[in-house]
Amino acid sequence: MHDEFLCHVTAYGVCAGRRIGVPLGTYRAPTLALALWWLRDRANWIAERLDPQPDEPYFPPNSLIPVTATVPDVPGLLRAWSMDPYQQELVADELAAGRLVRIATYDETTEYELLAESVDALRMQRTNPALVVPVA
Repeated sequence: MHDEFLCHVTAYGVCAGRRIGVPLGTYRAPTLALALWWLRDRANWIAERLDPQPDEPYFPPNSLIPVTATVPDVPGLLRAWSMDPYQQELVADELAAGRLVRIATYDETTEYELLAESVDALRMQRTNPALVVPVA
């Protein structure tokens, strides 16, 4: 069992023709449960910022409008992922096995990535000798 997990959230976009990553948060989770909680929390945090509730008192009337049906529903996908018990169990199993987990979705301008990996697995990779293949 892997006991500690490194979690990242990043948004990627294109600026001046180059792909740029903007870190949105990092968390070193001391347990698997906290890693899953943080990933779900960040998914909902992004969704709320992309798709806030229009009836909140701090928005003037008619200041928010729906996007067209052809625009990918990133907030909806992130909310659905965070509330799907099957997906959560799948992520938990992958992390517990020491594998990197990447949850990504995108719209027309930005890719949103949630990433988590076992700190133990990272340490083990550093101690394993590199695979060297001779070139003829």
